[in-house]
Parts: sequence; C-alpha cells; structure tokens
Amino acid sequence: MVTLLDGLASDRPVPASGSATAAVIAIASSLLEKVARLSIAKWASADAALEEAHALRLRAEELVEADANAYMSYVDARRSAKALRGKDRERAVAQARAATIDVPLAIVRLAAETVELAAALVKNGNPNLGADAVVAATLAAAAATAASRLVAVNLSGAPDERSTEADRIARAASDKAAALGRLGVH
Repeated sequence: MVTLLDGLASDRPVPASGSATAAVIAIASSLLEKVARLSIAKWASADAALEEAHALRLRAEELVEADANAYMSYVDARRSAKALRGKDRERAVAQARAATIDVPLAIVRLAAETVELAAALVKNGNPNLGADAVVAATLAAAAATAASRLVAVNLSGAPDERSTEADRIARAASDKAAALGRLGVH
C-alpha cells in the first residue's frame, strides 16, 4: 500500500487516478472479507460471501496494475504514432486509447459488484459489523463514480455507449450505497 501511495504522490505518470479507484475497491473488498469472516457463525452463506469478497479484492488489485499498463501503452502508442501518417496514426492511437476506456469501465463494474456484496452483508451478516459493510459500499460507490468520470474523460467527451453504461452503473451503485447508509446500521 505504501508503494502505491508513494507512486500516486510521485512525478511519474503512473499510478494515477484509475489505479487509485481500483485500490479503493480493493480496500472496500477487504472490509467485506472481514465482515464475512466474522459473520460465519450467524449466516450460512458467509463462506460464499467471504470467497466473493476475496475474489473482488484480487480483481481490484489486478485492475490497479491494468490501469497503469493501459495508460503507459497509450503514451507509448502516441509517441510511436508520431512516425506514422494519416489513418495508420489514427488507428494506432485509437487502439491504445481503447484500453484507457475499457479498464475504467471494468473498475466501474467491479465497484458495483462490491456494493451488491456489501448490501448482502448488511442484510445478513454480523450486525455488529454492519457499519463496516456500509462503509465498504460507500467507498466502492465513490470509486464507481470516479471511474465513470475517467471513462468520459478518456473518451474526450464524445458520446459513447461505454460512457452511458459507466454512468448508469455508477449512479445505481451510489443510490444503493446511499440507501444502505440510511438504514441506521450501527
């Protein structure tokens, strides 16, 4: 974690905001692992929830790296494309840009899955850890919103179904997290 934080604070191009959003999901998923682990005595499906939370965390950790790799590939493609002309140049840059859209979209989707698991743990898990599940949902929803904005930015504001999808998913995750927060969990 310290390495990631140092990297975010550095003058290097990566890691940056996409990696940060994925790391937030990893943190939220880790909280859900704790909630699930401490819910085993209360909820028969807690083992499955624990496995799901762990899988979400691993996928989020992979997306931290995937985002950094996608951005650096984009930068390299732009540099290499300077030697190309016309359609070849446009095609090379467009292919590299696609990953800078697809990875944040994957982050949005993963964040939404994390919010869904948090909701199940609020409902069924150890009531003493309900607040932890609500915080995990809140963190994941914030990551979904942030990653959705990255999709839009990386599309340069051009209308695109991926931006619409990311926005829709992020809004639903935020609404669900907000509803969990209103449950009065302690």
